[in-house]
Amino acid sequence: MQVYERRLENIEELLAELVLLAEENAVLIVEGKRDIQALNRLGVKGHFEIATQRSLSNFCESIARLNEKVIILTDWDRRGNLLMLKMTKHFQSFGITPNTLLRERLMSIVQKEIKDVESLHTFVVKLRQATGHSTSEDGFVNEIR
Repeated sequence: MQVYERRLENIEELLAELVLLAEENAVLIVEGKRDIQALNRLGVKGHFEIATQRSLSNFCESIARLNEKVIILTDWDRRGNLLMLKMTKHFQSFGITPNTLLRERLMSIVQKEIKDVESLHTFVVKLRQATGHSTSEDGFVNEIR
């Protein structure tokens, strides 16, 4: 039970960081619409961009012109890892170092239980149920008594 509590706590902290960065106009890069929906359901709202809709070079260049805060949240499967590496190189060529640390932390928290961002909401709900926490409609965590 303590393992689940710790994992939930770590994910909640990470989500809170994402919310703050999104409020500071960071661009959150994901692979698809379902990733955006999952993050929205977890309370993360902001400027999302989908990396798989046009050429990577043009995609990164257009974001680099607009913003210096870039967070890459691709899946942690083979395709997502390659995409993250390629985008990191492109952004660095435009003088931007994207934040990939949040993605790495997320990967270490969920370990091998899920492999993509779109499964994150379901995973968090299961963790909350396993630890005796629930989520109210406004997204806040309430302890079940």
